[in-house]
Amino acid sequence: MAIARDIGYTDKELTRLHYIALLHDAGKIGIKDRILNKPEALTADEYAEVKRHSLIGAKIIEKINFLSSGADIVRFHHERFDGTGYPAGLRGYDIPEGARILAVVDAFDAMTTDRPYRKAKTKAEALAELESLAGKQFDPQVVKVFKKVLHRQGEI
Repeated sequence: MAIARDIGYTDKELTRLHYIALLHDAGKIGIKDRILNKPEALTADEYAEVKRHSLIGAKIIEKINFLSSGADIVRFHHERFDGTGYPAGLRGYDIPEGARILAVVDAFDAMTTDRPYRKAKTKAEALAELESLAGKQFDPQVVKVFKKVLHRQGEI
C-alpha cells in the first residue's frame, strides 16, 4: 500500500486497494489445482485456463459492494504496459492505475516466493528484474516508486 500512498491515494482508496490486493487471485478458485500446482511448463490449453482467473476474480469482486468499483483492477492486473498482456491487451495508461500497481507488487511477490517450478529470487534480484521490465511489462513510474519504497523500508 506504500506505493499507492506515495502516488497520492486517499485513505478510502488505500483501504479498497488493500482488500482488492488480498483478493486479486480469488478467481483461481475456478482453476483446477492440478494446473495451478503443476511443477513443469503448462500446455497452451492449461495456460489459457489459468488466464481465466482474472476474469473470474473480477466477477467475484463485482459482487462485494464496497469493492465492486475496483473489479477492473483484478480483471486487468495481468495486462502489460506494452499491450501484450491479458485479458484485453490494454497498454500503458489505459490499464487502470490500481492494476498497474498490483502488477508490480504481485510480480515481486511471485519472484521472491518459491514455486513448484523454481526457487525464489532475492529481493535485489527481483527488483533488478522489475527494473529491466519497466516500460515493457510494468509501468516505469510504479516501478520507480516501488524501488523508493523498498529502499525507505530497508528491504533492499
